[in-house]
Amino acid sequence: MAKARLTDYTGAEIRPGALVSYATRQGNLVRLSEAVVLELKSDKAAGVVVPKVKVKPTGRDSGFIARKTLSVRTVTADRIVVIGDAK
Repeated sequence: MAKARLTDYTGAEIRPGALVSYATRQGNLVRLSEAVVLELKSDKAAGVVVPKVKVKPTGRDSGFIARKTLSVRTVTADRIVVIGDAK
């Protein structure tokens, strides 16, 4: 059986090394953050498999307040859009 591929909401394939954008919280606001995909994961919550993606933020965000940390984050795959390769 073929391995299922993970895609964003536009249909683009999410794979390690891809440059993605996702929504993050900044206080009471929401901003868009750019990150590089490190690893594809899945989590089984309440009997449903939820695809997740481990990402490393690049530091480029929308808004005027600088990001405090560039630590690795785990984001659900339905919140991500692929914007290119991180080459």
